Amino acid sequence: MVVKKQKAFCKVKIVVDANIVFSGILNTNSKIADILMNSFSFFDFISPNFLRYEISKNYAKLVKISKLTLKQIKESEYQILKNITFISEENIEQIYWVNAEKIVMDVDPKDVTYVAYSEYFKCKLWSGDKKLIKRIRKRVS
Repeated sequence: MVVKKQKAFCKVKIVVDANIVFSGILNTNSKIADILMNSFSFFDFISPNFLRYEISKNYAKLVKISKLTLKQIKESEYQILKNITFISEENIEQIYWVNAEKIVMDVDPKDVTYVAYSEYFKCKLWSGDKKLIKRIRKRVS
């Protein structure tokens, strides 16, 4: 019997920002939610710890926009976040924060963390912020 050697499969790391997570929470039947909830075999989703705080401080807004109950929002949140690895901001070296600030300075300073993570982990940033994505692409090309 000949056993074929299988190729190792590497999961793709992706930094996920708040826009994407909010979209997934607001509509768990969307493509975004489907990817976040069901693609953990292919992707290693990463986010900063403060994303959890960002969500909790916006519960009222999420309830208002979605017309869901707070209980439903929290269930959606659980389903979306369970496949995201949260990493403390303290683990990211200062140089990455400095570089990220330069990239986002005239876009949205709140995105500095996501850009720093993307730079640190040398991976893509998944964001719904078109202006930010345009800035990152411009920098790369």
